[in-house]
Amino acid sequence: MDKNERLTMIVFDGDLDKAMASFIIATGAAAMGKQVTMFFTFWGLNVLRKDEPIQAKKKFMEKMFERMMPRGPKKLQLSNMNMAGMGPKVMKKMMKDHNVSTLDEMIDMAEELDIKMVACTMSMDVMGLKQEELRDGLEYAGVASYLAEADEANTNLFI
Repeated sequence: MDKNERLTMIVFDGDLDKAMASFIIATGAAAMGKQVTMFFTFWGLNVLRKDEPIQAKKKFMEKMFERMMPRGPKKLQLSNMNMAGMGPKVMKKMMKDHNVSTLDEMIDMAEELDIKMVACTMSMDVMGLKQEELRDGLEYAGVASYLAEADEANTNLFI
């Protein structure tokens, strides 16, 4: 495949507005015919977490991370103007009023467009996340896999 037809993206941040931007760009590129790979690492993994708690055997520090991190797209905060949790509610209302898809809908759209979503295994280990805690249908890989794909793309983004 031609480099001009490929886009890779590192999703490092787990803020609602940055996650939205990531999926808007990714789905737009896929709709234009580009092959898209999104590599979720560190806080970006929170975007992929399932809403419901999963019982998994964890060490003390892993349990602490689990409790402190937002669980899935519905629990993400804004990077600015979070306003003690009111910011995301206001943003979601504005999105609804303007017929903008929710983050959950954009993630579903990304799956329908065959966007490859990859969870960074090293970050998962560091943050105590298990595969069963993340959405179904993901791929799991390390940075070398991402870099190999990025080398084959003409556009590489970091969000």
